[in-house]
Amino acid sequence: MTTHVKRAYRYRFCPTDAQTAELSRTFGCVRKVYNMALAARTEAWTRQERVNYNQTSAMLTAWKKTEELAYLNEVSSVPLQQTLRHLQTAFTHFFGKRAKYPRFKSRKKTRKSAEYTTSAFRFRNGELRLAKMSEPLRIVWSRPLPEGAKPSTVTVSQDSAGRWFVSLLCEDPSVQPLPATGQAVGVDVGLNHLLTLSTGEKIANPRHERRDRAALAKAQRRLAKKEKGSANRARARLKVAKIHARIADRRRDTLHKITTRLVRDNQTIVIEDLTVRSMVKNRKLARAISDAAWSEFRSMLEYKAAWYGREVIAVDRWFPSSRLCSACNTLQDKMPLNVRTWTCGCGITHDRDVNAAHNLLAAGLAVTVCGAGVRPQRRTPDRQSATKQKPSRREP
Repeated sequence: MTTHVKRAYRYRFCPTDAQTAELSRTFGCVRKVYNMALAARTEAWTRQERVNYNQTSAMLTAWKKTEELAYLNEVSSVPLQQTLRHLQTAFTHFFGKRAKYPRFKSRKKTRKSAEYTTSAFRFRNGELRLAKMSEPLRIVWSRPLPEGAKPSTVTVSQDSAGRWFVSLLCEDPSVQPLPATGQAVGVDVGLNHLLTLSTGEKIANPRHERRDRAALAKAQRRLAKKEKGSANRARARLKVAKIHARIADRRRDTLHKITTRLVRDNQTIVIEDLTVRSMVKNRKLARAISDAAWSEFRSMLEYKAAWYGREVIAVDRWFPSSRLCSACNTLQDKMPLNVRTWTCGCGITHDRDVNAAHNLLAAGLAVTVCGAGVRPQRRTPDRQSATKQKPSRREP
């Protein structure tokens, strides 16, 4: 089966002074147009009216003709149109109850980015030239693009650490479904060990944030002492951002390696549907949970499984994977977090995490047999999902 997967390739680049000024103006105009369009749509919403993309596009044309907003003509019009499309997508998700109401972009907190379509850039012989620029971008080609790749969109961004990135979206013919295997694995996430597999393998938690915690605390203390709005504060903020970026890069690299190996080796991967947003409200565990990046792990696992023809099953969060004996299906009354090994009444001693991974695997395979989907069914009369095939109380 032939698949057409669009994949974004991101690279660092070093802009010239002229390119830096042009891109900074573009970022500012993109943010301005987005906020003005959002304000117009919000005002119309209070009048029980709906404004679509075509109407905001007409507004943009009118704004450019005013003396106050004439500077919008100095940058490429394509990123401005694209930000209106992004706003339309945000409202579509809001009306579909998949997201909250769109928020205004902040000059200091919002990620700086601009998206260019094919009419606003030229990619030839390994050189990328954007609209309104006389020189190509000096890109660090850390990995090659697919042979014959033709980018459909180019996104230029700058992170909080001051690094410049360009992302090229193109079709990748090398992404094809892998040969089917009969392997299935249950994956239990944790803090002592990042992952525990039903095979008994335990993957250590690198704790990337802990490695730089002392340096980060020192940089943050220095930042707190600087006067707001001063150049010294800007430099101190940049040092803090660079430490955070280093931590995030290491974490992302580790998760990419782990998820790629899991997808290549297994046909079916069973995970637990955790509510990380609620779990980080625990003040004692919030930092460790955030550093483990369970949500990012699941996101990577799901899109890579879709690429390579694998299956990811999410077991209902209420499934008692830790308290259930994987040998005799006896459910324990309590299982505090400090209990790492326990002995069942049947005489078998369990490692808490390995036992949970075994139970997740069994529940996930039950899902495939019952025909349930990847997402757990939560609105059943007894609040039981299709994954809860085991007895919910201790057997006599």
